[in-house]
Amino acid sequence: MEGSIEPLDLAETGVAAPRWSRPEPSEDLETLAFRAGGALAALHPLVARPREDMPAALLRDRLALAAAEASARFAGRPERAAELRDEIHLARPGDRPGPAGAVFDLWRRAVRIRLDGRWRDRLGGLLPEAQAPILAEAGAAAGPVTAAFRALEAALEAAPRDETPALILADAVLTRALGWDHAVPLLATGLKRADLRAGGAGLERACHRAAALAALDALSLASELARRAARLRAATPKLRAKGAQEAARLFLSEDALAPGIALSPVIRLSAARMTDRAARRLCDRLVTLGLVRELTGRPSFRIYGL
Repeated sequence: MEGSIEPLDLAETGVAAPRWSRPEPSEDLETLAFRAGGALAALHPLVARPREDMPAALLRDRLALAAAEASARFAGRPERAAELRDEIHLARPGDRPGPAGAVFDLWRRAVRIRLDGRWRDRLGGLLPEAQAPILAEAGAAAGPVTAAFRALEAALEAAPRDETPALILADAVLTRALGWDHAVPLLATGLKRADLRAGGAGLERACHRAAALAALDALSLASELARRAARLRAATPKLRAKGAQEAARLFLSEDALAPGIALSPVIRLSAARMTDRAARRLCDRLVTLGLVRELTGRPSFRIYGL
């Protein structure tokens, strides 16, 4: 892994959201659309295409966690980020997650789909039968957020109880219309349950407001993750542990890892092997160096992330 990639500096690159892009309460649709456009335009350079200084896969995975947490709230479930991480990252091959974990898994699968070629077919495989046909007309003759609103409204009308796939569909339509190569969860993290029930003009305003707020939050998160990623890349060549480079690549693409599962006996997405003890020691070493964080506070069944 190269350690020479310069840290992302939003000030130097000119990537910043204008102050006027943050929406205020009770604004009309035209104003909200204007603000959403500014916020999305600021986020665009960081997520539209791969760039060395931006861990885009990690950003999408962390936003998928936020979207899954929001989906759990919409469904009236008590699970939050910590419980969702446990369900997914402590699962062994063949284990089936519970209902909330399944929602997190669905979001993670959605943000891994490339929005090119036969993207509608790939995304349609994640949607219930009643919502999948909406993809055929999604995005026609409308601005990005309006197209997402129309897709969301149609999906909720077709299957009112399937809020999570409806939000996945809407965010995919939004980001595809913006020309981004993967879905980025935005509307799902910015909308409230009452917004989904509003429908019509109320939902359209809520979608534009949510797009603006979520894009601003994503921009802040992207900057933070890029700084942490640069530190990890710079330190990785100095780590003596066998498999450290492969482990670092995984930390740069996934929200969290359980060392005994993701790094041992074989580091996920690589051929590098690592014992359970070595995996735990590496993670603890990275924590000591301030390169990753232990996310649970537990003495066992620990989970680590950038």
